[in-house]
Amino acid sequence: MENSIRLIVRQEGGQQLELDAPTDMGLTVMEVLKAHELEVQAMCGGMAICATCHVEVLESPQLPEPGDDEVYMLESLPHATAASRLSCQLRVTPDLDGLVVRIMPEA
Repeated sequence: MENSIRLIVRQEGGQQLELDAPTDMGLTVMEVLKAHELEVQAMCGGMAICATCHVEVLESPQLPEPGDDEVYMLESLPHATAASRLSCQLRVTPDLDGLVVRIMPEA
């Protein structure tokens, strides 16, 4: 698809889902995950105040630095890793082509 990138979601057992994500709609990774009916609660709707869209970045071309709100939320999670991000704060751009994430459990 033109004007889209490839996002990969690694699931339990090693299976991978490959998703097409449009780059011309201003979507976030969270919105793409929800549109594909994956298990992302995103209770705050993308405001970076609930962390229910927490993903672990397994492979990434180049990610933007997290903002202060995102860092604060990630620091409050007991199961966050150095590669943790809030998918609501990752805007789908051509720079994210090939991004590989794992949806993190809530507890």
